[in-house]
Amino acid sequence: MSHNESHRSHRIGWLRAAVLGANDGIVSTASLIIGFAAAHAAHGDILLAGVAGLVAGAMSMAAGEYVSVSSQSDTEKADLALEQRHLDDNHEFELRELALIYEERGLDPDLAHQVSEQLMEHDALGAHARDELGIFDMARARPIQAALSSAGTFTVGAALPLLAVLAAPKTNLIFVVAGSSLLFLAGLGGIAARAGGASITTGALRVTFWGALAMALTAMVGRLFNVIA
Repeated sequence: MSHNESHRSHRIGWLRAAVLGANDGIVSTASLIIGFAAAHAAHGDILLAGVAGLVAGAMSMAAGEYVSVSSQSDTEKADLALEQRHLDDNHEFELRELALIYEERGLDPDLAHQVSEQLMEHDALGAHARDELGIFDMARARPIQAALSSAGTFTVGAALPLLAVLAAPKTNLIFVVAGSSLLFLAGLGGIAARAGGASITTGALRVTFWGALAMALTAMVGRLFNVIA
């Protein structure tokens, strides 16, 4: 009998960046549009603000993700380089250190020592990276992947409220943009939860709540500073 297991941990890096980008694209652009509409801006001005928000937001997401994840990558590389020096300088100490980690996880001392010896013969740095530093290949920081994923999904997310602006009559623009954006957010939350193996309902509600709050606040700001004819 075959035994297939479908784990989702390998999706952590790109899934986090993709969900963050799409969510921010929908929320920030829809909120910006609603804020301008609440201040009675002209339809062309509303559309221009949305497009400007899309371009600026996509670049901001790409730069922010790249810088943030690069910092994480730099830290991982520095830790691995330091661990390699320790292995070169005092192999026996590092062997005892790894064996102690396995003892603390439940192995008896002799077995822990044997396991440590075999793992270090195969890949000493890899064994210490996983079990001492908690650095796993599937979860390693990948700055370019995170930047492209975030910027791409932000652009797609931001384009959805803009399409709603083009389709909606000016009298009902706020309701059409808000309603469609909340539906997009619910769908995004559900898809992200499904991809991550979590509750679809919880994921959808969580994203929709914060999106609705952001749109409501920007609508209040637009009403409060209603200085555009």
